Amino acid sequence: MALSYRGVCRGASLILLYGKRPVGVKASLCTPRLASTKSSLWFVRHYSPSQARSGIGRSVVSGLKWANEKYERFLQRRFPRFYVIYHTFMRGFRLLFQDGKEVRRIVSRMLSERIEHQNLPYRDMEKIRQVRKDLIKAIPLVILSIPPFANYVVFILMYLYPRQLLIRHFWTPQQLVEFRGVYQAQRAQHHWAIVKGMESTSTSVQDTRLKSRLTELCSKVRSGVHPVVSDVHAVRTLFSGPPLGIKRMYADQMRHLCALLFLTPRLPGFWIGRRLNSHAFELMQLDRAIVRLGLHQLNDTELREACYVRGLNPDRLSSGQCREWLTQWLQFSTHLKGTQEVFVLNSMNK
Repeated sequence: MALSYRGVCRGASLILLYGKRPVGVKASLCTPRLASTKSSLWFVRHYSPSQARSGIGRSVVSGLKWANEKYERFLQRRFPRFYVIYHTFMRGFRLLFQDGKEVRRIVSRMLSERIEHQNLPYRDMEKIRQVRKDLIKAIPLVILSIPPFANYVVFILMYLYPRQLLIRHFWTPQQLVEFRGVYQAQRAQHHWAIVKGMESTSTSVQDTRLKSRLTELCSKVRSGVHPVVSDVHAVRTLFSGPPLGIKRMYADQMRHLCALLFLTPRLPGFWIGRRLNSHAFELMQLDRAIVRLGLHQLNDTELREACYVRGLNPDRLSSGQCREWLTQWLQFSTHLKGTQEVFVLNSMNK
């Protein structure tokens, strides 16, 4: 006698609940439904909310990326000049974010391996120096970009005052060359004031031999002759104490030295002295890191950046000329003692 529909379903229910088939109940049309039910149970058992969220996140990111690319194509087609500013702005933030990640990696390595700053490789040390300088200048711009629609104000500022308000990440290649020329011209305005200050200070030098060598060195610089390393080393002891040491230098003289490092001179004299001493010591550490690395290991961009930081405008010089100048600089700076940091700053004028 055939089984009734109710009996078959009741048997299927027992199988589902107890995992056993009752006696007299055979597999029939309910078996596929049981397989489907088991599949549903397997899906529920292996379902992960985190996987679902990650999938939704990837979809949202893909959608935003597509919308941004479409928006950029629209700007490039309809407003090409505005697109250049927009593209420079977005690229600058990406580069700034990458630098931040790189510095975070370096600092984490310093903490985990207990590496002191002066023992870092040259590229890591230079990256920290440059990012710190960029962040100090970029903080007002980042704060201004936080409110809604404030980025349009930032675009206007980028267009009107790019050199004063923006860091190098937000400059076009043409602006980078142009602004370096402007900054180098500003440096040159203070060169003669620094030389004149050393000449006037030489009258208070008690040692006749050192006094004559300092006067001769200043005369060479004023006449446009590039002094050799031995001439500069001959007067280095004068910068360890009076009258040319950082603690005995006049405030006006220190303010002229600030221009060589692009530091603000509108600070009290004691504060300016501390900042000059700190930057000069950092420059000496960078020089020693280059020596450890090997000057031949620097690529063309790193070579020119190193010359520019030390007071030379490399834009009109060949790579060979930059390398020769930096070699002489390293021969001079790596033989200075810890109390002669300010001599490095005065030598940026030569």
